Amino acid sequence: MIIDSLPMPLCQPIRNRRAKVFEGTANIGYNSTKKFYYYGFKGHVSQDGYVLGYVITKASIHDAKEAEELILSTRPEGHFILGDEGYIGKRLHDALKIDGYIQWTPYRKNMKGAKQHNKRELMAIRRTIESVFSVLKYYGIENILARSVDGFQQTVEIIVLTYLNFPLTKVGSLSYNSKNIILNFEKSRNSRLLRH
Repeated sequence: MIIDSLPMPLCQPIRNRRAKVFEGTANIGYNSTKKFYYYGFKGHVSQDGYVLGYVITKASIHDAKEAEELILSTRPEGHFILGDEGYIGKRLHDALKIDGYIQWTPYRKNMKGAKQHNKRELMAIRRTIESVFSVLKYYGIENILARSVDGFQQTVEIIVLTYLNFPLTKVGSLSYNSKNIILNFEKSRNSRLLRH
């Protein structure tokens, strides 16, 4: 299973400080990939070929804080979890290990042993979630114009359900055994949306 998060801005960055929509519910967060601050929400997504579960939080919530709850609510069949640098942390790693999961995150370039740890194959598999995000962006996940919590939630659910029925791309699923990691390009029969 692969986990990642994507920004869900509600306005242009120039309006971050004066935005009134979802006041008290949304807040300002930082997107380290695109290097900008935004006002809105953050979508935490788990996928194994298809979206298995998602959680929407305030933009300022760190990825690792939601990761354990997202993984446990999804209950993936495999016990191997791939994440990006946002999920590096001993506390999360230990908590997932207690629950029987093996977590792999690439090391930052300045960390000791990064060249040996950062395997090209695992990083390529982890990047498949970016294909899922690009399709969700195509369906409008980053441009939701709803002005109520119910409207926002319904729009997110419509976008995810549309993706599950019309994915536009074939994204691989990940399975793990004690000797190797297998990338599978077949649609999972157990694909489901569990948590929102």
